[in-house]
Amino acid sequence: MSNVMPTVTPKAAPDHHDAEIVIKLYDLRREAVMRASRDTMNAKFTPKTYEDFLAVTKPDHPYNAAFRQVSTYWEMVYGMARHGIVHAEYLAENSGEGMLLFAKVQPHLARFREDASPRAFLSAEWIATNTQAGKRILELFQARMKAAAASK
Repeated sequence: MSNVMPTVTPKAAPDHHDAEIVIKLYDLRREAVMRASRDTMNAKFTPKTYEDFLAVTKPDHPYNAAFRQVSTYWEMVYGMARHGIVHAEYLAENSGEGMLLFAKVQPHLARFREDASPRAFLSAEWIATNTQAGKRILELFQARMKAAAASK
C-alpha cells in the first residue's frame, strides 16, 4: 500500500450535513470507554523516545487498548475530511483534540512507518498539513509539549 494521499475536491463551505457529522463525532467522544481512553492518551501517554512510543503499540502495554481506540477513532474522523466526506477546515476547527495525539507521535512517525506501519496516522497528518486549523492546533500542542518538557 502506498502512503500517497488521495486528491479530493474539497467542499467549498460547510453545510448542515457537516454539522450533523461533527455533532455525532462529539457524541461518540463522550461514550464512557472512549472518554477513559482519551483521558489516558491525553494525560498519561507522553512518549519521549521511539521505544516509548513503540511500547504502547504492543498488546501487553497497559495503555495499548486506549492507544488503539483513540488513534483509530481520530484516523477515522480525519479520514472523513481527507476523503471529502466532511468539510476539512470545519472538522479541524471542531475536532482538534486528535492533533494532541498526533503531536506526541509525530517525532517518531517516520521510523514507525518504516519499521511497522506504513499507513500510520496518514489522516491526522493530512489534517495537520492541509488545513489552516490543523496547522495552528498542531503548532499549539507542539509548543505546549515543548514548554512542559522544559519545565521538568
